[in-house]
Amino acid sequence: MTAERVNPPGLSPPTGFSHAVVATGNRIVFLAGQTALDADGKVVGDTLPAQFEQALTNLLTALRAAGGTPADLARVTVYATDVAAYRTHAPELGGIWRRLAGRDYPAMAVVEVVRLWDEQAVVELDGFAVLSAV
Repeated sequence: MTAERVNPPGLSPPTGFSHAVVATGNRIVFLAGQTALDADGKVVGDTLPAQFEQALTNLLTALRAAGGTPADLARVTVYATDVAAYRTHAPELGGIWRRLAGRDYPAMAVVEVVRLWDEQAVVELDGFAVLSAV
């Protein structure tokens, strides 16, 4: 994929996301919501950062299995059961993102939800990627 990250000067400077991503490619990968499930289907991690790391790892595992890389992500939505806690942990979550996915940020949103499918989960990530020809 070729991706142009668009961050217009008339908008506040983005931190950990891009305002827009213009993606060119010919394969779109839609990534299902991923929580902090391990291979046995159990939620792991007692903290938001630990669950975020596992959920992001799961998302990237699905993306890589489809032939993509973190740089191919065009959009990611984060669903959190507590946005205030998410904001409190934002620097640590950003570090986890950079370590696992790099600095080519997709367009992103964080949405607070009452609960997630997995009752013990406090965060879920989904998104889509645009890949070049195989």
